[in-house]
Amino acid sequence: MNPGPSTKARLRMGVRGVVQGVGFRPFVYRLAARFELAGWVSNGRQGVTVEVEGAREAVETFPECMVAEAPRHSRIRLVERSWLEPRGDVGFRIRGSDEESNGESVTMVVPDLATCDECRDEIFDPANRRFRYPFTNCTLCGPRYSIVAALPYDRVRTSMREFRMCRRCQAEFEDPGERRFHAQPIACPECGPQLTFRRLSGGVATRDAALHAAAAALRSGQVVVVKGIGGFHLWTPAHDETAVARLRARKHRESKPLALMFPSMDAVRHVCEVSRLEEKLLQSPEAPIVLLRRRVDSASEGKSWVAESVAPGNPYLGVMLPNAPLHHLLLAELGCAVVATSGNRGDEPICFEDEEVMGRLHAIADGFLIHDRPILRPVDDSIVREVDGRPLILRLARGYAPSALRLTGDWRRVGEEGSVRRRVLGVGGHMKCAVAILDGEEVIVGQHLGDLETPHGWAAYRRGVGDLQQLFEYRPSRVAADGHPDYGSTQFARELGLPVVSVQHHHAHVLGCLAENEAALPALGVAWDGTGDGMDGTIWGGEFLRVTASGIDRFAWLRPFRLPGGEAGVREPRRSALGLLHQMLGTEMIRRRDLAPIRGLSEGKLSLLESMLTRGVRSPLTSSVGRLFDGMASLLGLRQISGFEGDAAMAVEFAAEGVGSQESYEFPLVPRDGSVGASTAYEADWTPMLRGVLEDLGRGVGVPEIAARFQDTLAGVIVSVASLAGEERVALSGGCFQNRRLTEETLRRLRRAGFQPICHQRFPPNDGGLALGQVVAALRAKE
Repeated sequence: MNPGPSTKARLRMGVRGVVQGVGFRPFVYRLAARFELAGWVSNGRQGVTVEVEGAREAVETFPECMVAEAPRHSRIRLVERSWLEPRGDVGFRIRGSDEESNGESVTMVVPDLATCDECRDEIFDPANRRFRYPFTNCTLCGPRYSIVAALPYDRVRTSMREFRMCRRCQAEFEDPGERRFHAQPIACPECGPQLTFRRLSGGVATRDAALHAAAAALRSGQVVVVKGIGGFHLWTPAHDETAVARLRARKHRESKPLALMFPSMDAVRHVCEVSRLEEKLLQSPEAPIVLLRRRVDSASEGKSWVAESVAPGNPYLGVMLPNAPLHHLLLAELGCAVVATSGNRGDEPICFEDEEVMGRLHAIADGFLIHDRPILRPVDDSIVREVDGRPLILRLARGYAPSALRLTGDWRRVGEEGSVRRRVLGVGGHMKCAVAILDGEEVIVGQHLGDLETPHGWAAYRRGVGDLQQLFEYRPSRVAADGHPDYGSTQFARELGLPVVSVQHHHAHVLGCLAENEAALPALGVAWDGTGDGMDGTIWGGEFLRVTASGIDRFAWLRPFRLPGGEAGVREPRRSALGLLHQMLGTEMIRRRDLAPIRGLSEGKLSLLESMLTRGVRSPLTSSVGRLFDGMASLLGLRQISGFEGDAAMAVEFAAEGVGSQESYEFPLVPRDGSVGASTAYEADWTPMLRGVLEDLGRGVGVPEIAARFQDTLAGVIVSVASLAGEERVALSGGCFQNRRLTEETLRRLRRAGFQPICHQRFPPNDGGLALGQVVAALRAKE
């Protein structure tokens, strides 16, 4: 009904989106008081419900003001309105939560938020009752996703339910004029969680003494486990070479860069170059790890801020600022940066339970700084880098997860003939796993869960999938999984007893990128990564896919080459180089002792690998651009053995730092017939480029110039294929587009040629974004 001519009116609003855990109910309470309206506000499983009653003009204006002035961390997706008869209510109140779901989609829960400025000031104010209290928070900051057990979001459904509020906290919680009005994790030294420090050698300290003891251990160069918001870190002083080397040895992490936490922006600037966007990211409520370029003059200022072994040979550092009061307090005590790497062993998932951390990390740490607020789900640190003047998320975790995407336009309409098609679980890939659920028109992507290479990783993945479904009370009708039969996630999908939609790896990459950007079809998708099960018995990874409303065609691809040893080739870039050389030179390659990948091999091993390539034994064909990067790293003498995933490709990227745009090598497109899904297609032939690289090496051209020319050549190939495809929109996805130089040069060239390039913005281009593309593919799949 409409409000009619009466001077009084009553309006009921269902507010959908990210509206819980952001101070939305206190905001509505204050807004109603400002408009002199009566009624109530309540959390529910679908969001927030508001009823306001009063002067008709005020009631009509209220919804617009509510949307325009909503709390900074909220994201209103929809406001459903219905007019009611006035009831004569007096006053406005916050009602208890409504737990009924009525079969509708549930609301989003806000990610964990870094300490706000007001709370940080309080913990350093001796006159404040929360002075030096490491669990200080308010409606604008603190734990959310990591502590909520069920929705709607109220204290009784979080891990804070174990802590009964004291009289003063209760008064703040109930006072509309307080910053902590209905702040669910509210706590203070009298009634909240407390610290404990346990030395591995013996001895226990509690409360503030625990903080002092942990700081003393760190100052002496020890490794300390620190319990944060979503899991445990391993800390040690960043400037201490001996301490960093000790941590690496104990963690079995030989060369992979270690994340750093700095006490302040001023400290960061001593070591790194920081753009305006990077500074904004570091100081944002999400507080991610940001990849920053090292200052070349930082070592000349008389103080060693960061040991070289933190990121050996890497011009970038992974930097974050404190995201919890405990971090602020510890770093203020230390006055220096610390290594703050994930609390795990090797490539295992992050620890988040007190019981497991003592067992899994006892051989790494000298002490444990823990607390008694339970973490209900592990949330690692997010990783972001600036690319093309915008943030590119490399790991979706603390501060960003869970993340919801509402499908719009053509992406919303596909599959709408049946509700069954709109309840899909996307199970992700095998590395950098994350899962997604599609509920109606909204996709919810969960946090980074890690790799499925270890028993701990496998257990964490299964737990994470179940947790996401339980939190949102989600029951899928179908499962979307990668087409690779040996992926752990694919095997898991088959165990669920539901219909499984098999989604080709690179199709998922491209569809996720297009849907995230609400891109109109048709479009050309470029999916470049390390590995993906192809549809023709080969390993794909250098794909150009034409996407239309009716399907996906493989329009072009990198010329395949053999990878001797298959998976072993991923760990040894020289094997990729040998595959490339054998494809081009045949058995002549064995005589090129002047080349770096051959120089370091014994005659026996070289003969064995040559035989495998010639006979095609355990040497699958691959079109992977990631493996092409590996081969280039080997030929340039940068890497023969990889220390970690992406090591060789990163070495090629970093080798070209500071080198300007280069003229492309020759890289022709050869017409091919009989490609999967297309009648006319093209093969991008790298052999002329490889000849050019060998000629440059023979002429003594520098490695930085060759590395730059190689990457710029790849950018040119994308433009050439796009010109043949004739599609205005070109989407870039896959792990290769984590490379800043490649991505920015590709974007520059595409724009100059008149194309509309599309990149990931809210989700990772690597396999952490696969689940989003999988559920979109399931929507498009024919029954």
